[in-house]
Amino acid sequence: MAGSSFGTLFRITTWGESHGQGLGAVIDGCPAGLSLCEEDIQRFLDRRKPGQSAYVTQRRESDRARIMSGVFEGRTTGTPISILIMNEDQHSADYSDIALVYRPGHADYTYDAKYGFRDYRGGGRSSGRETAARVAAGAVAAKLLEQLGIKVCAYSQCIGGNGIDYDRFDIAERDRNPFAMPDAEAAKAVEADAQTAIGSLDSLGGIIECVVSNMPAGLGEPVFDKLDANLAKAVLSIGAVKGFEIGDGFMVAELKGSENNDEFYMEKGKVRKRTNHSGGVLGGISDGGDIVFRAAVKPTPSIASLQNTVTRDGEDTSVAVRGRHDPMIVPRAVVVVEAMTACTIADMLLQNACSRLENIEKIYEGRI
Repeated sequence: MAGSSFGTLFRITTWGESHGQGLGAVIDGCPAGLSLCEEDIQRFLDRRKPGQSAYVTQRRESDRARIMSGVFEGRTTGTPISILIMNEDQHSADYSDIALVYRPGHADYTYDAKYGFRDYRGGGRSSGRETAARVAAGAVAAKLLEQLGIKVCAYSQCIGGNGIDYDRFDIAERDRNPFAMPDAEAAKAVEADAQTAIGSLDSLGGIIECVVSNMPAGLGEPVFDKLDANLAKAVLSIGAVKGFEIGDGFMVAELKGSENNDEFYMEKGKVRKRTNHSGGVLGGISDGGDIVFRAAVKPTPSIASLQNTVTRDGEDTSVAVRGRHDPMIVPRAVVVVEAMTACTIADMLLQNACSRLENIEKIYEGRI
């Protein structure tokens, strides 16, 4: 299987399956000297961990991160960082009745079409469990960005059609309710709809918004490796994400140029923008404003209501998916979006370090 690695200089590779012995990540290219411990990673994994409310899967995993290499005496050594997360509560028998059945909304059929073989125990590599490894790697990237004063913050903007009111926005509230919403009233509305969906054996989708603050201008490449293009690839690589928009997104199709352009002005010797319709990126390069984008997350495809499908042998049948599944993916996916965003920004920061000769001269001044 190709495609398990992401990034150029800050490069992550994830491995493992939902019902295997464990999973993890290997990070290449993290600079030496970064302060890093397992607790730095654990804080991120705990936000994604299953079993924390009635509105996520009841699979019980501690998701304890173990740093296996690349850190000595609390600092990164510049060598590959390997992180291990053991699986502790996999119930493979829950999936025995779908070994020959393609679940609607899942990758069962497409995996079989590609490989002629699939791991039906929870979806194998296509399971949302794989994102635990991404979160572990993203925690390291976020620690690197933190060292540079850059912050990545995501939250549920909307679940099941219940959107937040920005006049009530409180990022601290995000961590006080089970829906990762920075608006307590919106979270109450989601709770009511979630209970209805669970009662009717159904699920909900939603939108995650992410903001990257204190960004320097000049990150990204102007052609194929645009910053927004790489962010889109990173976020769309998360299994449940079906849409991506940055800045005003699809709304720009309804605007005039005079409405969409962000006017510049000078403040204390720095170029600033009066608005941020661009979402912090112009021509594929960061413009110094906050990066703001949104990801659309589909409803959980594993639902207990009866659905029509086909078998691997080409026979019509029906299936009601058993097992422990998230009634909604959005809350636990918030930190996954943060992780993939942090990995993308860290990678492009390192690439940008060699974009000018003067930067290289500063590094090697007096050493050659």
